[in-house]
Amino acid sequence: MDRVFLDANVLFSAAYRVETPLRTLFTIPRTQLVTSAYALEEARRNLSSGQQQAELERLCRSVEVVSVLPPQGALSILTKLPENDRPILWAAISVRATHLLSGDFKAFSRLYGQTINGVSIMPPAVYLKGHRG
Repeated sequence: MDRVFLDANVLFSAAYRVETPLRTLFTIPRTQLVTSAYALEEARRNLSSGQQQAELERLCRSVEVVSVLPPQGALSILTKLPENDRPILWAAISVRATHLLSGDFKAFSRLYGQTINGVSIMPPAVYLKGHRG
């Protein structure tokens, strides 16, 4: 079973547009979706309408939301990310996710295709392409 960590931009996009292909993530069998309270709060902050925020809450009923403490030691890979994106990768590692899905190309594109501490980092479209029904 895949344990898939969703970055804030994935949550935002899924809630923002009802017809987005990202909604498929929430229906893939044998996939456990996970996010952090940090990522969820970022998605909430960026959604402007009450309807979009309600949709985010509805979608997150099927997502495990975790709180993660900051790293105690230095993980060198984290320094390659902007400071506000470090908690995303750290949370994915901490919850033993198999995948981290992020559409944040600016922060994560250099890590796409890599597996770091057991977490495969990729854009959502790549994961969805591999999980078509």
